[in-house]
Amino acid sequence: MLKPLVAIIGRPNVGKSTLFNRIIGERRAVVSDIAGTTRDRIVADAEWNGRTFQVVDTGGVEILPSTVESGRAPLGREPLLLDSENFIPVLFITDAEAGVTAADREVADLLRKSKKPVFLVANKAESHAREQNALEFYELGIGDVYTVSAIHGSGVGDLLDLIVERLPWIEEDEQPDDNAIHIAIIGRPNVGKSSLLNRLLGHERAIVSPVAGTTRDAVDTSMEYEGQQYVLVDTAGIRRRGKVEAGVEKWSILRTARALQRTDLALLLIDATEGITAQDTHVAGMTLDEGVSVVVLVNKWDAIDAELRQRRADIEEHVREELKFLSYIPVLFVSALTGMGVHQILPMAREVVEARYQQLPANLLNDLIQKATIEHAPPSRSGRRLRIFSVAQTRVAPPHLVFSVDDPKLVHFSYQRYLENRIREAYPFPGTPIQMTFRGNRPDRKTKR
Repeated sequence: MLKPLVAIIGRPNVGKSTLFNRIIGERRAVVSDIAGTTRDRIVADAEWNGRTFQVVDTGGVEILPSTVESGRAPLGREPLLLDSENFIPVLFITDAEAGVTAADREVADLLRKSKKPVFLVANKAESHAREQNALEFYELGIGDVYTVSAIHGSGVGDLLDLIVERLPWIEEDEQPDDNAIHIAIIGRPNVGKSSLLNRLLGHERAIVSPVAGTTRDAVDTSMEYEGQQYVLVDTAGIRRRGKVEAGVEKWSILRTARALQRTDLALLLIDATEGITAQDTHVAGMTLDEGVSVVVLVNKWDAIDAELRQRRADIEEHVREELKFLSYIPVLFVSALTGMGVHQILPMAREVVEARYQQLPANLLNDLIQKATIEHAPPSRSGRRLRIFSVAQTRVAPPHLVFSVDDPKLVHFSYQRYLENRIREAYPFPGTPIQMTFRGNRPDRKTKR
């Protein structure tokens, strides 16, 4: 079951990012007085009145003429793409201080065509005079006008009360095969994702083009290999942050993020001819955020000089160093063009996913942690030393371990990493993150009457 999406739409510099931060409860989006600061989609979870949903902070909708030659949709057409997404509802943000502008009227026209529930929000309504000025937004014909001050928080709670009442439960159109392994093929543009999909399938299922960004939507394709059913998702390429074009390509980032939510494993492609880049690490971070297992594929390995290929171990070590927050990843060297090494991918994917669903025996897990704490005692803080009473695995895919401790504040990130390394020595969980939660519990403390 996917989480419903709430999109924040509006012309530049009306306070969309400020409202986004207010709704999710943390400063996640970049906020600036300079119009157009937000150039990427930012997606985050939010919760209100017991309902969880996702909020999408968008770049400002600018009204520009269409550029037919470039094949790009004009920025002003961006909201029409809401028809193909699970955005319910849309928050149309305006500026109560500036009043109705021509750009607001254009955006209102486009949102009416989207056929989505729209909340018209007049932001920056910090005073009674601005609340009165906000009445002029009724002329846009969207419906009721809700006045808020995102920077101070006034009116936001009432707005969220109304939003969550309109949130549906969104399910997949088709029930997936419980035994199928869902794999997302991800990476920045033009690293060979569609070529790899075609190579795995053995026929031309996807469009292959040397033009970066050919694939716009996530496309699911089923296949069977050695008795195992797979569902492959070829996703749009993700450009370097700050260089994402407006319109269709921006929405492709969101589709990639949504694709990761319904997959077991991501195949992260890296271009061997260019080396690992900052954007590769950004894409890898998306998999960590979603708790998805990962196999790194160094693609175009055939294009590398033969002498350099002899140093594969050194290159693998470099990849692991650059992706050190994913120290558990398998790294394969392949060529989607020639088929070199591709035969390793699906067996490795199966191995990783099997480990992803592994349930650790409670007694062996507790013995392992007890031995780890004896060999390397937790560091002390202010004269107090962390005590671990027990540990249990509460779920799989990915594995989630809950530690019962005397005081979670005494858990240092370095000791948490030490415990994870000790666990992986016995249970490697290849390609899979291990989620660890530390909960306070003092079983030796008697309740006073």
